[in-house]
Amino acid sequence: MKNKSLMIQGTASSVGKSILTAAFCRIFKQDGYTVAPFKSQNMALNSFITDEGLEMGRAQVVQAEAAGVTPHVLMNPILLKPSTDKKAQVIFMGKVHKNMSAVEYHEFKPELKAMVKNAYDQLSNQYEIVVLEGAGSPAEINLRENDIVNMGMAELSDSPVILVGDIDRGGVFASIYGTIKLLAEDEQKRVKGVIINKFRGDIEILKSGLDMIEDLTGVPVLGVVPYTHLRIEDEDSLSERFKFDQEKEGQLKVEILYLPHVSNFTDFNIFETQEDVNVRYVMRGQSIGDPDLLIIPGSKNTIEDLIYLRNSGLEEQIIRLSRKGKRIVGICGGYQILGNQLSDPDHTESAITDIHGLGLLDINTVFESEKTTTQVKGRISSELISNLKDKEIAGYEIHMGVTTLGEHARPFVEITEQLDEKVSILDGAISDNGKIFGSYIHGIFDDIEFTRAFLNEIRAEKGLDGLDSKVQSFEDFKELEYEKLADVVRKHVDIDKVYEIVKGW
Repeated sequence: MKNKSLMIQGTASSVGKSILTAAFCRIFKQDGYTVAPFKSQNMALNSFITDEGLEMGRAQVVQAEAAGVTPHVLMNPILLKPSTDKKAQVIFMGKVHKNMSAVEYHEFKPELKAMVKNAYDQLSNQYEIVVLEGAGSPAEINLRENDIVNMGMAELSDSPVILVGDIDRGGVFASIYGTIKLLAEDEQKRVKGVIINKFRGDIEILKSGLDMIEDLTGVPVLGVVPYTHLRIEDEDSLSERFKFDQEKEGQLKVEILYLPHVSNFTDFNIFETQEDVNVRYVMRGQSIGDPDLLIIPGSKNTIEDLIYLRNSGLEEQIIRLSRKGKRIVGICGGYQILGNQLSDPDHTESAITDIHGLGLLDINTVFESEKTTTQVKGRISSELISNLKDKEIAGYEIHMGVTTLGEHARPFVEITEQLDEKVSILDGAISDNGKIFGSYIHGIFDDIEFTRAFLNEIRAEKGLDGLDSKVQSFEDFKELEYEKLADVVRKHVDIDKVYEIVKGW
């Protein structure tokens, strides 16, 4: 079987398109096919740097992992990263194109269509099956002209479509019927099946509704997937991660600030795999509690998020924590926020030229127009975290600032490799007392050995014995979760019918 495809579209955002795309990628892989994901246009602040130093959405990275293949920008040729309510940074084939308003981008779409088709064709020629993901809903009739991500992309790739509806939010039958009936006649013919997602309850009660929706639309229901707790990054339901796990009684409390322009908060998913850690995201309007570790994550608009911390009273709460000797970590934009001064002379991120930071690290940052995008390897250079000195680490950088250290900050990491080339570059900073550190390196916590050693140091300060992780590596943990996902979907979806759709289109 060569050059086949399947497209997963949804009745709305957050119905589970991303996770079901990952599921089919894993199922096809399990069945012996070479498979790759594809999403022509992804709007997200979570991104990843490939082996070539190019930027793409993390949702397609997750799907590539599920497919067992190396992530490549062909899988996500367009990434939109919102910087304000009205503008976004447009990244094409892994490189920054420019900042655009919604109107400017809509006018730019006709130029992108041929380039998106070319990216898809290259990918399709390399794999037996490509699983495409749509965005939002194909029934957004005001966006149908020049569409390159839903039915427009289905046409470009000549793909059959499975429509996904979320029953957990209510109104699933109306949303399925309304979505299909708002499509043009030729588009309706592409919809070959429906999957109802996130079901809770007795399937017998649902069966009459399934029969009626099939009669009304002429489209078969391929399955009803139950609401299942899986620790997999999911672009379509990330908000569920921000709910505090009230039932978990971890001995260590980790709180993560959910900034208005937060990016790459998935850097900290690893903490949720540790049995002794309770993770809480501090949302807008909430206060910081009494955590053992506070994390300030990355940001697409660092200066605006610093102002948010200041105006909301969170800055004062962070300062109080530092005076109590609590651990505070900043990654990327969070690292910059911890410093003395942030300067944006060319107004790369903000209309503000200079602003003072939290002053918890003796560093100063100047924003520049050129973005740093690279994979790195290095080692912990600071002796202030005793059990991590010389520990090797790996990750990636995505930032537009250059940071210099003052006399009261020491480098945290020595980068020894950058995109497979040997280098010696100092990164990050750690405070004089070793309690506060920051780094530009995303993914540093994915290393179980690093994370567990860091957590055990905090445990020791609380008079607790150290623990070993039940998870041997984050990669192995994710593999188990992808297998669980595939098992759930196989059990509740007619996979034979899915193959008929893929092969028979």
